[in-house]
Amino acid sequence: MELLQVADAVAREKNIDKEHVLEAMEEAIKKAGRSKYGHEHDIRARIDRKTGEIQLTRYLEVVETVENEALQIDLAKAKRKNPAAKVGDFIVDPLPPIDFGRIAAQTAKQVIVQKVREAERERQFNEYKDRMGEIVNGLVKRVEYGNVTVDLGRAEGVLRRDESLPREHFKTGDRVRAYIYDVRREQRGPQIFLSRTHPMFMAGLFKQEVPEIYDGIIEIKAVARDPGSRAKIAVISKDSSIDPVGACVGMRGSRVQAVVGELQGEKIDIIPWNRDPATFVVNALAPAEVAKVVLDEENGKIEVVVPDDQLSLAIGRRGQNVRLASMLTGWDIDIMTEKEESDRRQEEFRTRSQLFMEALDVDDVIAHLLVAEGFTSVEEIAFVDLDELTAIDAFDEDVAAELQNRAQAFLEEQNAKLEEKRRALGVDDDVAAMEALTPAMLVKLGENGVKTLDDLADLAGDELSEIVGKDALSVDDANAVIMAARAHWFADGEAGAAGQAAGETPAQPQG
Repeated sequence: MELLQVADAVAREKNIDKEHVLEAMEEAIKKAGRSKYGHEHDIRARIDRKTGEIQLTRYLEVVETVENEALQIDLAKAKRKNPAAKVGDFIVDPLPPIDFGRIAAQTAKQVIVQKVREAERERQFNEYKDRMGEIVNGLVKRVEYGNVTVDLGRAEGVLRRDESLPREHFKTGDRVRAYIYDVRREQRGPQIFLSRTHPMFMAGLFKQEVPEIYDGIIEIKAVARDPGSRAKIAVISKDSSIDPVGACVGMRGSRVQAVVGELQGEKIDIIPWNRDPATFVVNALAPAEVAKVVLDEENGKIEVVVPDDQLSLAIGRRGQNVRLASMLTGWDIDIMTEKEESDRRQEEFRTRSQLFMEALDVDDVIAHLLVAEGFTSVEEIAFVDLDELTAIDAFDEDVAAELQNRAQAFLEEQNAKLEEKRRALGVDDDVAAMEALTPAMLVKLGENGVKTLDDLADLAGDELSEIVGKDALSVDDANAVIMAARAHWFADGEAGAAGQAAGETPAQPQG
């Protein structure tokens, strides 16, 4: 009974299943038995779960021909011990109890400690693997090179230096609050990784401080942090009568101050989330005022125009404000002043006007009219519906038709030059036959050494897009071109397989 009492005490102390402890003891007794009777024997130990009595036995497998006397017994000998024995059965011989010597006892203790530790680690892993995303409280157990081991009560967590806030120092015994961002099985047992810099740590703190977030009335849509310095959090209310920003700030700022205090004074901008990207970006750039927003949805970019005196505020110290706004919204934000935007628009107007004057052989008045109506390239003029040109004031049908003819003639001349250059660069006709590739793209491919279908097929989508220009060919379109270029590989493979199926003999290499 003494063994059962010990197992019970260990199980309670370590908070693991008593059965695991008894299995560890059986393993230890088995190991001691093998040390005494020989490691080659199949010795097994069992502790009676009711009486605590130890049963030590040796197992011998019944076989026709004995190859290993330590593990096997022939059928004739087995029948003397048990007349009902047959091949495949085991003969079980009881062994006398072991008198544990000092070394055997030490070995047994090591085995038990090891097994109990493994069971404890498994319990820890199972308990914490589903708690990722929680905020936990613990006490600092030790600090090594800035990495903090935190006692969580029934487990230990690791708060690495890079997951702590800047200028934050812990001493043994300090109370610490952190976010569980990962739980992994490692050689040393389960590792519970903690963080105080993770964006969701701040979201969790707001959930604890703001009852409306806990109840689901207010939802946190996005968080962006520059840990220890500044952060932005976007919130939305599902109840139109509740102001999400006011609820998060609290009476006289009490709620937000509680979070700021936990984050060592990190400044927090609370922003109303909006479904419209432009409005959301304007909100995210607060406290700066925005004059105009231009969206480029295809490239995920957004141009923001601010008054000249707001530029430094919009960008923030070391670009912090615009960087956080970009992280929060998921848009690539490009900020410019009203003067910069005006200068750029004038330069674009001048450049396009010059292009039309040279390509279409027209005066500056007609060129300016075309640019003012939103035409950006000669291709647009060449292939636009004639009605769109005649809709411009001072353009009748004859003028519109003449402009279109000149645009088409200019493009044909350009394409002829590009075609000549493509041939000079040695780009194959097979590559030129691909519909998605324009003459200008073919020249760029030739200049970059891509001259055959195989050269093109060997590229990745982003490489092809980079060579011909991302504005000219998106990565998705580039992938489609590459797959079309690879089609002949599969066709060759199928032709070879069909030939062999028809009984053709594959050509043998010569030499």
